[in-house]
Amino acid sequence: MSTDYYAVLGVSRDASADDIKKAYRKLARQYHPDVNDSEDAHDKFQEIGRAFQVLSDPQKKQVYDLGGDPLGSGGGAGGGFGQAFTFTDIMDAFFGQGGGAANRGPRPRMRRGQDALIPLRIDLAEAAFGTTRELKIDTAVVCPTCTGSGAAAGSKPVTCEICHGRGEVTHTQRSFLGEVRTMRPCPACRGFGTTIPNPCVECSGDGRVRSRRSVTVKIPAGVDSGTRVQLSGQGEVGPGGGPAGDLYVEIEVEQHEIFTRHGDSLHCSVTLPMTAAALGTTIDLPTLEGEPTPLEIKPGTQSGTAFTLTARGVPRLRHAGRGDLIVEVLVETPTKLDDAQVDLLRKLAEARGEERPLGQIQAAHKGVFGRLRDAFGSH
Repeated sequence: MSTDYYAVLGVSRDASADDIKKAYRKLARQYHPDVNDSEDAHDKFQEIGRAFQVLSDPQKKQVYDLGGDPLGSGGGAGGGFGQAFTFTDIMDAFFGQGGGAANRGPRPRMRRGQDALIPLRIDLAEAAFGTTRELKIDTAVVCPTCTGSGAAAGSKPVTCEICHGRGEVTHTQRSFLGEVRTMRPCPACRGFGTTIPNPCVECSGDGRVRSRRSVTVKIPAGVDSGTRVQLSGQGEVGPGGGPAGDLYVEIEVEQHEIFTRHGDSLHCSVTLPMTAAALGTTIDLPTLEGEPTPLEIKPGTQSGTAFTLTARGVPRLRHAGRGDLIVEVLVETPTKLDDAQVDLLRKLAEARGEERPLGQIQAAHKGVFGRLRDAFGSH
């Protein structure tokens, strides 16, 4: 960049549009050839005009601030193939003006941290009724020495001397189109626009350190394996002391020694001797609450019979009510009998006329679709 247009108009780089206009008018009246007959007045007046042409146009000013020459290498607006332009200008020509402007400039040192995910194993009762756990986690936290700035005590980040705070540098290549300038992150400041001459010795300039801390997580009632509990702002602190991400606790429910879970319902089986199933009985059935509940087995209960205990299953997650507890009865046939027991069973068989039973021979049990097919096929 051969000419400093800001110096030509005598304004700072952060001057407003009104300040630029006032400076131009003042200098234009001072160096206008009609009122100034000095030898360099004409050239000075032309230079002032070019400076105002660039700095008063937001797009040209942006190109100039990024290291480009919006007036071209020939000094005019119509430089043809001899004109130098940025790669972003080419993209703007294809995809619309200003398409890449939002991505230009230095990137902030302070950025949001990443989300964190940790697993948590709980038992079935804790999953059903909810619980609170205290977890020890290792995450990034704000550096206590520099409080996130990354700079040592008594120092602060300074403007990069290579890119002058823009966070980008210009790379020029020649092609059949002429000189093509592409913008790349500044290698000196890594695109931040500032450097830290004296980084914090605790965090090495990152603004954060690793630390173990305690987090309390409340597990709601009704969770299941794969459920994730979100703790907002409890994840990794971002670079530069940026806001923390979220912490996700993924639940894994351990297998229960008695109950099997299917959705909100619980399933278990009870094995009874043949005599109890025939005569009927009452058993104390364990529950997740820890207090047994009575289950009445009616006389003549067959193996495979299911009893449903309403609302004794798992509470519904984020909804009212509970699932059911389904108990399947399995009748156990005795395999070891002494002579007295064999004699009693034979007398029972004689009394019931079951010495040589023929058995009930029928088709195998059909599923739901088979029964529907038979129902529709009979009409």
